[in-house]
Amino acid sequence: MDQITILWADDEIDLLKPHILFLEDKGYNVIPVTSGNEAIDELEEQHVDLVFLDENMPGLNGLATLSIIKEKYPQVPVIMITKSEEEHIMDEALGGKISDYLIKPVNPNQILLSVKKHTEARRLVSEKSTMQYQQQFREISMQLMDVRTAEEWAELYKRLVYWDIELSNTDDDNIHDIFKSQKTEANQLFCRFYEKNYEDWLSGKKEKPLMSPTVLREKMFPLLENEKPTFLLVIDNFRYDQWKFLQPTIEQYLRTEQDNLFFSILPTTTLFARNAMFSGLMPGEIEKKYPQYWVNEDEDGHKNQFEDQLLDENLRRHGYNIKHSYNKVLNAQFGHKLIDSVPNMMQNRLNVIIYNFIDMLSHARTDSNIVRELAADEQAYRSVTLSWFEHSPLLEMIKELSERDVNVIITTDHGSTRVDNPVRVKGDKEVSVNLRYKQGRLLDYNPKQVYEVKDPTKIFLPKRHITSPYIFARSGDFFVYPNNQNQFTTYYMETFQHGGLSMEEVLIPFIILRSKQ
Repeated sequence: MDQITILWADDEIDLLKPHILFLEDKGYNVIPVTSGNEAIDELEEQHVDLVFLDENMPGLNGLATLSIIKEKYPQVPVIMITKSEEEHIMDEALGGKISDYLIKPVNPNQILLSVKKHTEARRLVSEKSTMQYQQQFREISMQLMDVRTAEEWAELYKRLVYWDIELSNTDDDNIHDIFKSQKTEANQLFCRFYEKNYEDWLSGKKEKPLMSPTVLREKMFPLLENEKPTFLLVIDNFRYDQWKFLQPTIEQYLRTEQDNLFFSILPTTTLFARNAMFSGLMPGEIEKKYPQYWVNEDEDGHKNQFEDQLLDENLRRHGYNIKHSYNKVLNAQFGHKLIDSVPNMMQNRLNVIIYNFIDMLSHARTDSNIVRELAADEQAYRSVTLSWFEHSPLLEMIKELSERDVNVIITTDHGSTRVDNPVRVKGDKEVSVNLRYKQGRLLDYNPKQVYEVKDPTKIFLPKRHITSPYIFARSGDFFVYPNNQNQFTTYYMETFQHGGLSMEEVLIPFIILRSKQ
């Protein structure tokens, strides 16, 4: 590691010689100066990692020096050292964006701790995270061998998401490779578990976990029993790791009461999964019970134009004849305008708002090289999501709701997974175009490479033809046609896709929050 350079400005710098020697003995390079002007000169001459700045210096005092440093070198951490504990001094210093402050007299250990905190925090956190994961690697591996139930898979996935985010702070490529390998193994085992149980869950042969058609009935409908308005915020294509990344920001305004995962149905696309969630029915059941509200993939028309009607039917079937609203936010302008409608929404028992940004980001990442570079991997994908969220009408809506006595739910219809392994299939022009699942009469594929459902009615999907199976890609696979395989593979490799079977697509968040009032 390169030697860290500290600039220390104090008009009584000679009295601090023992502290400087202490830091130098610890391996730091310390540049002592006696005034604010000297400090500015030194910063112009050489690279500095950290500045200790005395607040009460003659001439250019500490606050004035701080202002100049932050204007010219905003990335350099500044620690203010002061004899005064007056509140206005602290307010001015903090308002000037100091990284920390210490009250005189300071002792060497205080100084050392402050240096480590502001120059080595990332490395120390990284080393600690790496060590802790290495200790837990074997425990997680053993847990993978023993997991038997849907609930155990949900808890294991939460644990993997925790380490995925925690290890993103380390630059250790070896530990990243180890975790990626463990996560890949987990996904493979999860796919086997899902395939083994999915049909039995849907047929009632086995007790099913919380799933798309049951999640509103079991988790949201009980909230409608009281007079408090409920706001259901559905973020299209929202993964659980993205929720955990956004959670600290959201919890500045709302308190998390339940952190649930539920299982999306297959295919994990908006047409199937979101309609199932709102209707409380499987797609095949929607087609039979409400044919006027179902549009097949090969038919003209918007595939999700009847979500509001399906939700209304679901509510009525369960005895909730309540006033509710339904809105889709497709752009920021409408999202901000919708916030002005919150007072009117408070008259409704339920308000549903769909936010489509993340789904648009996923598609844009596939189609645009610029966006692909911005969201190059899963860590960057989460960061881009957070950046959008911090400047989005969704955060403004959450701030608005935090001032009111309401229930807030954040959820989604499905997640997405980063694909990296092409699997060849053949089919005619009527075969569905999704990269993660295919349906059609003339499908040609290796059944060992896919999750195959020859009779769609067994998983309650519409059956377009007598011989029209569904196949689903597992884990990081995606389907390619042999006639343009190389071009197709290059274009879609390492993009985020949905429709198939993976933990990231299937295990999705259903978060219940309330105001802190």
